[in-house]
Amino acid sequence: MRPAAIISVISTLAAGFNFQRRSPINYEGYQVLRVKTLNQFATVQAKLATIPHHKWNHDVDTHIDIVISPDQVNIVESLGLDYRIMHSDLGESIAAESQVRTAYKRDIDDLSWFDSYHSYKDHVQYFTDLHEAFPGNSELVYSGRSFENRTIHGIHLFGDEGPGKPAVLYHGTVHAREWIAAPLINAHKNATNASDSILNQYDFHIFPIVNPDGFTFSQEVDRLWRKTRTPPPLNSTCYGTDINRNWEYGWDANPFGASTNPCAQSYRGQKPSDTIENQGLDAYVRKLRDTSGIKLYIDWHSYGQYILSPFGSKETWYAPELGKWTKTASVLSEVIRDSSERRTTFTFGPSGATLYTTTGAAPDHVYAIGGADFSYTIELPDTGDFGFVLPPDRILGAAEEQWEGQQVLYTLLDEVFFDGIGAV
Repeated sequence: MRPAAIISVISTLAAGFNFQRRSPINYEGYQVLRVKTLNQFATVQAKLATIPHHKWNHDVDTHIDIVISPDQVNIVESLGLDYRIMHSDLGESIAAESQVRTAYKRDIDDLSWFDSYHSYKDHVQYFTDLHEAFPGNSELVYSGRSFENRTIHGIHLFGDEGPGKPAVLYHGTVHAREWIAAPLINAHKNATNASDSILNQYDFHIFPIVNPDGFTFSQEVDRLWRKTRTPPPLNSTCYGTDINRNWEYGWDANPFGASTNPCAQSYRGQKPSDTIENQGLDAYVRKLRDTSGIKLYIDWHSYGQYILSPFGSKETWYAPELGKWTKTASVLSEVIRDSSERRTTFTFGPSGATLYTTTGAAPDHVYAIGGADFSYTIELPDTGDFGFVLPPDRILGAAEEQWEGQQVLYTLLDEVFFDGIGAV
């Protein structure tokens, strides 16, 4: 298998029911603001509570990123907030981001793939073409289907010695609006021979879009959609569940880690693993656990530039493997920074202590239930210049720096590290 192919895939982590489609939501004139909070978090929250807005990030000590409609712009200016503008016209930014500069040419080595964000259909075709190019080193795999009956497709890559090595498992686009995650698992050239030895040491199981309904909805209707498209529960009109709050392990471990409100962005579902998407993904995780074992799991997200390890459910709950996870993440962060023209810097640490509390999250489940040796969330660029609506000209650079980091990460997976404190 050509080295370029494995690089391509590693760096891309970027019919059915007859559903009535809505007209696209128009964000023309909307603004995205980064509001500083610092030591005045409660005061800032109280001021923001007086206006309609949509939050892009979780509450953090330094800032809140919000979307406001055109009729709120002057009102925000009167509130006396300290803020900067991320998008002066969100609709214009979305239009520029969504423009397909180059159609997919059915060439897996073609770097023009990174000129644009692509449709779900193009991603499926890309993996089909990759498999056909290397039938002896790959197989198309599926974790199941989505609620709207789309295939949750992936590819299994292995070396010339055949399949069955410990698994490296990647999930992308769990949250529909995080478009950069899908192209970050697909294709980039300029590979080294390192990929040959990697494929003979580990099998790669790569799922670039595990929320295909939400991803398609974000491209066709609402660019800011996050959840699945499962129907509302009784007594609600709000669609969707956050798959990354729906995993069985730790689902209800902390009331602050997810929402029980179906209208919330972090809605956890009515019970653990009650989404059809999660059920298929979990079955695939357990199959790997019971066969080859899982050496490394990464759940690719955006934005913020973080490398996060378990656990998310408590700020002071640390796994025994924390020491080796943190050491490995520090090396990964350093390599990404040093290989990046932008000196891209990733913050690292246990999820709950480093960022915020999450329950029912994939990395916790794949570690605790799936038995993964290493389990991470990687929040991709950026840190707040563009947020979710990252310009297409940033795709290739993000892919290249991640590939540099991943190559080094693979060499550390069998290192003997000290263990951290804590227990499951």
